Amino acid sequence: MTADVFHQVLDPAHSTLGSTLLALVPAVVLLLLLAAFRMSAWKAAIIASVVTLVEAMTLWQAPVGHTFAAYGLGAATGVWSVDWIVLWGVVIYNTMVVTGAFEAFKRWLVTHATADIRVQTLLMAWAFGALMEGLVGFGYPWAVVAPLLIGFGMADLAAIRVAALANNAPVSFGALGAPIIGLAAVTGLPLMSLSAAVGKIVAVLALAPPWLLIYLVSGKRGFRDGWPLAVVGSLAYILGQYPTSQWLGPYLPDVIGSLVCFGALLVLLRYWRPKSILGFGGTPLTEEQIREHERGLAGEPPSGESPSGESPSGEPASAGPGAARAGAPVRQAWRGLVPFGILVAVVVAWTGPWSPLPKYVPFAPHVDAVSSLSGKLSKASWSFAPFVAGTAILVCWIIIAAFLRPNAAELRQVARNTFRQMWGALLVGPIVFGLAYVYNFSGMGNSVAHGFAQAGSAFIIVSPLLGWVAVALSGSNTSANALFGGLQYSVANLLHAPVLLFPSLNSLGAEVGKPVAPQTASVGVATTRLVRSEGQVIRYNLGWTLAVLAYLVLIGLLFYYVLPGTMRV
Repeated sequence: MTADVFHQVLDPAHSTLGSTLLALVPAVVLLLLLAAFRMSAWKAAIIASVVTLVEAMTLWQAPVGHTFAAYGLGAATGVWSVDWIVLWGVVIYNTMVVTGAFEAFKRWLVTHATADIRVQTLLMAWAFGALMEGLVGFGYPWAVVAPLLIGFGMADLAAIRVAALANNAPVSFGALGAPIIGLAAVTGLPLMSLSAAVGKIVAVLALAPPWLLIYLVSGKRGFRDGWPLAVVGSLAYILGQYPTSQWLGPYLPDVIGSLVCFGALLVLLRYWRPKSILGFGGTPLTEEQIREHERGLAGEPPSGESPSGESPSGEPASAGPGAARAGAPVRQAWRGLVPFGILVAVVVAWTGPWSPLPKYVPFAPHVDAVSSLSGKLSKASWSFAPFVAGTAILVCWIIIAAFLRPNAAELRQVARNTFRQMWGALLVGPIVFGLAYVYNFSGMGNSVAHGFAQAGSAFIIVSPLLGWVAVALSGSNTSANALFGGLQYSVANLLHAPVLLFPSLNSLGAEVGKPVAPQTASVGVATTRLVRSEGQVIRYNLGWTLAVLAYLVLIGLLFYYVLPGTMRV
């Protein structure tokens, strides 16, 4: 039956170590070009693709026609399953920005941030950062959140670190689930199963960041009467994220988790406030400092400043976080809240398990190969489903645009902003997925998996580290999953481990590596005084990032040895 089908070669070098090293060459080339030569991601991905194609067709003896077909199917998957979602998510965000809706929502949030640095951090870095990650991703949570924290009196470098580490838990479901969708594409695992598996690990991981954030901004003193903020902040996010990831898929866990977190924190602050009001570093604020904060939220000039906005010396006064119409009424906040409501309602109705729309697939071209590991037929395929989640996001944008009514000039600005921000990322997606498809179709991924499987159960430590390394150098969770997701799945099968665990840990490892990813850092520092100082930021973030990675390894051990049944399809 499979006589005319390509049979993958497992050991072209006739040595497990040699074949493993040869198969790792494309990944090493890609990561070296990004890290050592500082090459643009799309250029590095093209060169790594050429290396992959050459090795696949020569050393692994993959048929030329089928190899290029596999690359094309991977590129189509990258465009239709990932780029199509990310594009419209960013368009929605930019439409809200140019129409002022996003600023109204942000201003409303700032008015609810008390002078206490712990409250400001959990509302802005944790909850608001998760919302930005869920909608846009790609480092934008840093870029938006860090200036807010700096405006609250935090040092630039500390503000960026707080924004980055707060971003750890939400990344796998960032950009409306793009990393999980990409992971499902390269592993062939059911999307809902992967979403549920990652959601379980994220729920445990998310218990820690609010505590870490309070410590970073206020030290041990911040825990004395600020611990309810950490408890509510972590559990409220999980309350929204966990059920969404389990039953609605990967598109909205961050969005719903962040909105639930906002609501819970604001309700808590309505009935409870910390006894001591702390500033950055855990220093108690004086009554005058608290009054200055309240004046800023009310839109009043600071004391010693004239109503005209000039200081006694005649110099313009710097605007605090609440200076520009900070006392925005609730009706203005609704202009910023309604688009998120539209997004949640349409995506849930469109992509939920009850909807037939995503299941309509007019055609699904594929090329087949016989696996070098299982001896069974495997395929590289692309399912053209016209009503995928990206189309749902497009419909969301149409409805949101009808609500916000941007004019022609604003729509042109949306198009310009989106192109400037996203052309590189949108180009990288299909190139990396093409590379990943050839990697898996040719059998190169199986050769690496065979080599890594020699580590046995110790691979549970290597698994998240692979994701950490991939994202630290590529800057993209989606790219990290495309690069190593298939490998992680193959190793799980070889070791008879729960098949969902290693691919999920790859994505989670990529989450915690984002604070030291140069490309992410370059976006994150763009709105601060640390522009082009990514190296300083990365060094500052590294220690805590490794600590969170160690925590993730412990979580992996928990699911591997204690809860393996939760990681099976």
